[in-house]
Amino acid sequence: MIVNAAIVQARPVYYNLDASLERAQKLTSDAARHGAQLVAFGETWLPGYPAWLDVCPGAALWDSSATKSLFAGLVANSPTVPGPVTAALARLARELGIVLVMGLNERCGNTLYNSLLTFDNDGVLRNHHRKLRPTYTERLVWGPGDGAGLRAPQTALGRVGALVCWEHWMPLARQALHDAGEEIHVAAWPTVREMHQVASRHYAFEGRCFVLAAGSLLRVCDLPPGLETLPELAPDDLLLRGGSAIFGPDGAALAGPCFEKETILHAQLDLRQIAQESMTLDVSGHYARPDVFDLSLNRRRPGASDGTDGD
Repeated sequence: MIVNAAIVQARPVYYNLDASLERAQKLTSDAARHGAQLVAFGETWLPGYPAWLDVCPGAALWDSSATKSLFAGLVANSPTVPGPVTAALARLARELGIVLVMGLNERCGNTLYNSLLTFDNDGVLRNHHRKLRPTYTERLVWGPGDGAGLRAPQTALGRVGALVCWEHWMPLARQALHDAGEEIHVAAWPTVREMHQVASRHYAFEGRCFVLAAGSLLRVCDLPPGLETLPELAPDDLLLRGGSAIFGPDGAALAGPCFEKETILHAQLDLRQIAQESMTLDVSGHYARPDVFDLSLNRRRPGASDGTDGD
């Protein structure tokens, strides 16, 4: 099977959920119109990555009224799962006949999660993953996720899995998805820097799968008002520079990396190549040692099930 895959590298309407959803729908339709069967967005694209944590002096100070106000605004503009936004994304995937992977800030009460949703081409939500461990300053914004989404569910285009950002340096998380028989992997990043390129390319080679490394764009002027920015930054300076790329199971670059411009990155994925490359390395098959290593997973989601079984 040959899959036409695409990464949307673009700016959402930062911290405006309704406007960002409308933009996502337009961009996804553009990708599908140009032949994409699978469309991926970067980390927390709805309604944007909270880059102010790292570039605004004082944002991480204790009891900052400005930061608390920003967080409350992000909560108000973050979708629930399920909810009206996920229903709109499901309808979009069904009407376009595509597999859609979307990164979003997920609201559960007043707690936020860094989440990825995978919709099949019939609109069914096949997987709902929450980032296991927010990285460094991100812990001010997001709660820790769980193992319920460490799956590569069967879709119309094969088994599709996804991880968020620094989860690609968590060896056991990677192995869990390799063991799931992943064929296409979405590596969601806020921006795909050099080391993020390395991690994504390594993932493709290690897992013998195709990897879509999806990044976004953010300018200084996109930052929410109320926080001071570094004096050397100009309004049009890019804080998130994109860098999206697509890699094959031999580690070869099929598209990108593309920096500093809005684009829809396309590539054809020939899934037959996976078996060819697995001849030399299959970390869940002939290159595994189950007699030496045993990986166990806790797939329980605290509270209530999200209603998906991943297959």
